[in-house]
Amino acid sequence: MAARTRIALGLVVVAGAAAVAMRAAIGPALDQPAQEMAGAATAFLASLTPELRTKAALPFDGPARQDWHYVPRDRAGVEFAQMDDVQRRAARALMRSALSSQGAGKVEEIMLLDAVLREMEKGSGVRRDPLAYSVAVFGTPGGDAWGWKLEGHHVSLNFTGAGTGTAVTPAFLGANPAEVRTGERAGLRVLSQEEELARELLASLTADERRTAVLGDRAPDDILAVPGRALEQVDGSGLAWAAMNPAQRALVERLLAEFARNLRYDLAEAELARIHAAGMDAVRFAWMGSDRRGEGHYWRLSGPTFVIECDNTQNGANHVHTVWRDRQRDFGRDLLREHREAEQGTH
Repeated sequence: MAARTRIALGLVVVAGAAAVAMRAAIGPALDQPAQEMAGAATAFLASLTPELRTKAALPFDGPARQDWHYVPRDRAGVEFAQMDDVQRRAARALMRSALSSQGAGKVEEIMLLDAVLREMEKGSGVRRDPLAYSVAVFGTPGGDAWGWKLEGHHVSLNFTGAGTGTAVTPAFLGANPAEVRTGERAGLRVLSQEEELARELLASLTADERRTAVLGDRAPDDILAVPGRALEQVDGSGLAWAAMNPAQRALVERLLAEFARNLRYDLAEAELARIHAAGMDAVRFAWMGSDRRGEGHYWRLSGPTFVIECDNTQNGANHVHTVWRDRQRDFGRDLLREHREAEQGTH
């Protein structure tokens, strides 16, 4: 036991030293969020055995980086189930380097919902395991272009670094059950605010405003901005911010913040500033399906730079999918282009 403890402590020291070395190496070229994520990613990789590091450290331009989904399936990277305690702490430190306490709490609770499903399904069907969530790092942390992701059932968080900037989408969180109704966690609603704020906004609309905002009495079976679908294919209709009163606009702001503030404060502020700079007048709110609780419904906020969706139709409208995607920066697309153009301009 003493030998095992010494080994674990040695790995902590190595991982911590690697993070310090990375922060010193990348210096002031990166902003604070990018520095801290790069340091945490380096420390995570340093904590792994050579075998696990081979699985976790992947090429930036390989297919795995942009292969995202939220269903149970095999994934690139290293699962929490394959890690020891030291490595799990390093993985969670990487998660906390990008997320707020709100965001990290949602992710942990979503992971625990797999244990709820396992009990509900009595072990039948697909594998349900709160540790079946994978971490993968793409490229060299803090390098010219790199990224990392945390992904598993109902979680897909994707971060891309280029130059001094960080792209934070696609970002998917889901919950099944949306509300736990039996057992030790009865009453738990992981993504409750995403639904309650939208309901409050819908209830505030006048009859004329509802005719613009409500696009149909049937909700789609899932979010529309699914993996592989270009955002140009997602309809941008609905009630415009410009047509809303101050109270309604405040609810839109709260909905945007509910998604953005899953990120650490400085990343969230940067993303909200981008949305505002692109023009709030063009932001639109749309609803589809029933406005009665327990019945299928869907809502969307869309703007010049983003699409945010929430769908609750499956399992008797007790199964939520939410997604935040960026029209310009999913997987760092325009961020990488801008960085490479700037580099070419300096030569």
